[in-house]
Amino acid sequence: MSLPILTIQKGRERSLHNRHPWIYSGAVGRMPEAREGQVVDVRDHSGRRLGYGFFSPESQITCRVFHYTDQNLDVLAPEYWHAKLASAWRLRQQLVADQGTDAFRLVNAEGDFFPGLIADVYGKTAVLQLLIRGTEELAPAIADGLRALGIEHIFLKTKSVSQRIEKVELEGWLGEPGQALVEFVEDGCRFVADIEGGQKTGFFLDQRDSRMLAARMARGKKVLNTFSYSGGFSVHALRAGAELVHSVDSSAQAIELCERNVALNPNADRHQSFCQDVFQFMGQMREDYDLIILDPPAFAKTAKAVAQASRGYKDLNMRAFRKIKPGGIVFTFSCSQKIDRDLFRKIVFSAAADAGRDVRILHQTTQPPDHPINIYHPENEYLKGLVLQVE
Repeated sequence: MSLPILTIQKGRERSLHNRHPWIYSGAVGRMPEAREGQVVDVRDHSGRRLGYGFFSPESQITCRVFHYTDQNLDVLAPEYWHAKLASAWRLRQQLVADQGTDAFRLVNAEGDFFPGLIADVYGKTAVLQLLIRGTEELAPAIADGLRALGIEHIFLKTKSVSQRIEKVELEGWLGEPGQALVEFVEDGCRFVADIEGGQKTGFFLDQRDSRMLAARMARGKKVLNTFSYSGGFSVHALRAGAELVHSVDSSAQAIELCERNVALNPNADRHQSFCQDVFQFMGQMREDYDLIILDPPAFAKTAKAVAQASRGYKDLNMRAFRKIKPGGIVFTFSCSQKIDRDLFRKIVFSAAADAGRDVRILHQTTQPPDHPINIYHPENEYLKGLVLQVE
């Protein structure tokens, strides 16, 4: 079956030769006769095939390439997509899944050469974010592929931007409904993910490695976990033997989930939560903390927000540097894609200088291996962090 052809403008093929998965409207020489979300055959001006992608005429990103090749492939066959999912599954079995952890990211969009799809697994339940119409149309094939891997329940979540720009509509359970609150294990810690009403897919799996690192430093320490959401860092610190852990979040729903997770694990009596604005809490706090975790939501979701976000990150870090106990440890993160690693480090440097404390970097962190980064798509790298000792 022949596919609609999208032709690249002469002289604009370079980014495709560099295998970047996004084709912007300005690089298109001739639009295909295709509907939103349809798979298209991407060709250069001479007619040579470059690959296959999802068509999105209403978006600035006109096409998202999911396979670079000059070969004629049956990319409409369900088996093609099943093979992609099986490949991603095998990688996670090598890197993440074991008896102490049964929750992981199975598909990280462009990082797994599957643009438009995020798939997180919690035990036998998968939570999908269908980001574009192309992956929405593949939902039945994706579901069959997941079930072949042992997944029993599939829940679809849709971002508002995907609904508005990409015209994605599917939400809710796909097939037999599962539980809204799903229990899982991460490095021996027990958690509940609120997959229907929680943020993202229900839990922030991308901080797994950093939570385990913080736990190694938390034994016998007083720990402050800001923007705590469902208490991931708090639970790990308590299980590792922290003297006390305080969790702060402005959302009552998040605090409720945090307390539920803490209660599932050891040393719950050493924990206290505060439903309060983090900046206000840090301005008033009196406890001498040995370890402070700064893991805020994305302050910059657009390029226009970078300047204001930078001020927010600086203020947050400066408050921690001024208050933490001498010799204490600060874990500081940014998940704002628009703030790159170099800028984030400069912001933290500026906060340290204004706080007048000696600070040294112990670790530089990023997303874990089940959130792989496509080397041709640096936009895939969004999470950056620093582990700092403050004298």
